[in-house]
Amino acid sequence: MKYVDKSCAEFTELTAGKVSVPGGGSVSALAGALGAALGTMVGNYTVGKKKYAEVEEEIVACMEETERIRVELLELVQADIDAFEPLSQLYSMKADTDEMKAERDRLMEAALNNSCAVPLEIMHKCARAIELAGVYARKGSTMMTSDAGASAILCKGAMEAASLNVYINTSSMKDRKRADELNNECEKILEEYGKLADEVFAKVSVVCRG
Repeated sequence: MKYVDKSCAEFTELTAGKVSVPGGGSVSALAGALGAALGTMVGNYTVGKKKYAEVEEEIVACMEETERIRVELLELVQADIDAFEPLSQLYSMKADTDEMKAERDRLMEAALNNSCAVPLEIMHKCARAIELAGVYARKGSTMMTSDAGASAILCKGAMEAASLNVYINTSSMKDRKRADELNNECEKILEEYGKLADEVFAKVSVVCRG
């Protein structure tokens, strides 16, 4: 059974337990999926209303995209868990000779790169979901404004959480050039989309307070 097929109670119990998975990467993917789902919900309360007829086509397009992001992030929950397994095995791998150590180092570098790929993908998808949350907040049903803001800030948290899973892996890389490339990519995403999420949240907060 895939982890996303478990109940909410089972998933959180496993996360709370003394086991290595689910961890920060898979949990951030799930949080991002929930954030994207909130965006789609705003869309569902917008389409079909005369008041929003002028923006309906745009909202429908946004809904299609947030739904795709939601599904892809759910897939990344399992992908992150699967990527951790070979890395975990390598950490416990014995290497008694120089040749074995060299081979372990080669495999470790590849596994670290692979383990960075999933959280980076989570970050990119959450970043796009934040952009879409901004659209929902500006043009979606005013009754659901708070949910648009929640979508943005949940996706921001998921994006930030995923970045930590990149950094923890790049810190162990021997190829520092590659590590710096990955770190810089994370920082650019966090800088641009973190600010955007904060802007959406701030505007929605003002509206909600009346």
